[in-house]
Amino acid sequence: MQIFELLKAVLFGIVEGVTEWLPISSTGHMILLNELIPFTGVSENFYSMFEVVVQLGAILAVVVLYWGKIWPFGRNAQTGKPCVKMPIITLWIKILIACVPAAVIGLLFDEVFERLFYNYVCVAIALIVFGVAFIVIETLHKGKKPRIRSLSRLDYTTALLIGVFQVIAAIFPGTSRSGATIVGALLLGVSRKVAAEFTFFLAIPVMFGASLLKLVKYGLAFTGMELVILLLSMAVAFVVSIVVIKFLMDYIKKHDFKVFGWYRIALGALVLIFFWLR
Repeated sequence: MQIFELLKAVLFGIVEGVTEWLPISSTGHMILLNELIPFTGVSENFYSMFEVVVQLGAILAVVVLYWGKIWPFGRNAQTGKPCVKMPIITLWIKILIACVPAAVIGLLFDEVFERLFYNYVCVAIALIVFGVAFIVIETLHKGKKPRIRSLSRLDYTTALLIGVFQVIAAIFPGTSRSGATIVGALLLGVSRKVAAEFTFFLAIPVMFGASLLKLVKYGLAFTGMELVILLLSMAVAFVVSIVVIKFLMDYIKKHDFKVFGWYRIALGALVLIFFWLR
């Protein structure tokens, strides 16, 4: 029996690693996966914590891949003395500004949103609506040059507005945090590459904060099996995320996000049909 739970942990880790970075909703996929093949022998409170904390594995992949772009301390190339990289400090200020809307809303209403919207109907609707949004926005922007083509050109107001779009994902599972922020960034004239990278960096404080809150709320009262499930899923999510992030950044050099929009629409429709027939 335990071997099946470990296989489920691997599967959950794979799904998390793939869907956290592609704009197709990690939370939505995790909710649906749990409907189909739920863990057995774990408490409801543990799973509520698990589906958030498992994202730490995916977030660590961003830290590893982009360390040089996000770590603001180093040494001067000429003098060898310790120095602070001010452009990276400025980037972090923008990231933190973008985190404020979702942090405030999440702290105040997290349990309300979870009770009202964490179900397959809301997930399916969000998948479809934002799928349509991707297709429409990419169609309207075809041939247009984005006004913001580097992270250094991203101003504070734009960063805050991207953070406002992130609030949508905080409310409705299935929206996709990366999907909401990328859609918002594209609407604001940000290039696909910059939109994707800023979304990656924005996930670091958001997911660390959300995971910390869940761990504080749940405590460390894991059973041995629960701890193994959590750590195994996080490890798998980390490895898979490395591959997926590299794939996505290569993909958007030559392609738009329409394919993810069509995928979201198809998946949302299948979810509604599946649970209606069930």
